[in-house]
Amino acid sequence: MAVLVVQHVPGEGPYAIAVALEAAGLSVRHCRVWEGDVVPADLDGVAALVVMGGPMSAYSDEGFPTRSAEIALLQGALASGVPVLGVCLGAQLLAVAAGGGAHPGSGGQIGWGKVELTAEAQRDPLFAGLPERLGVLHWHDDTMALPVGATTLASCERYPVQAFRAGSSAWGLQFHLEADTDAVSAFVEAFPHDADSAPGGGEGIREAAPAWLDELGPSRDRLLDRFAALCATRAGHNAIRTSFTPRTDA
Repeated sequence: MAVLVVQHVPGEGPYAIAVALEAAGLSVRHCRVWEGDVVPADLDGVAALVVMGGPMSAYSDEGFPTRSAEIALLQGALASGVPVLGVCLGAQLLAVAAGGGAHPGSGGQIGWGKVELTAEAQRDPLFAGLPERLGVLHWHDDTMALPVGATTLASCERYPVQAFRAGSSAWGLQFHLEADTDAVSAFVEAFPHDADSAPGGGEGIREAAPAWLDELGPSRDRLLDRFAALCATRAGHNAIRTSFTPRTDA
């Protein structure tokens, strides 16, 4: 069994997510829809599902021919308890699949910023024990409305839904927790117009990256190692493997 990663555009890869999954001994299967890969119709052989970001809109099929297939796959994962991690666009698609919605936001939120964890986050399998404030990379201008029963895990004043859990094993992250140095460079190069809208532009985002990533890294790795352990359990592995030494206490 493999973890299926749906990737919409070249620059928005799994980065630190893939590092955590591979460190846990998991096989990563990429579905690169921009290259013409077909979104699977079911979850046969899939231990977990990761859906990445992209410039498309979760609320429109225009320019997004795989939208319906991805929503159907997410609905299947929710129904069967397959672990899910949705990032940015992927989080918005997860919200739609769970019975909520996605819609335009109040304008682009691009660059580094803080999110506040909710009280519920301290009881969440992935977020428990993380700092109350996380410095993260934002890169979006759409947002989402959560379905009934979903749990908000992180928020900020401008965009109240920054992270959520739907059901027991599906998480949506509006921000880019997967970010590492390579991801920052890829985003700035792939989306220069967006980057220009941030304080200091693209160069400002790059120059600030080392300090922000140093602060984010331990929390990012802790959360992603926990998700990887959950995926490993689903794949039939022991959650703690002799070949897997977590980077931090998970």
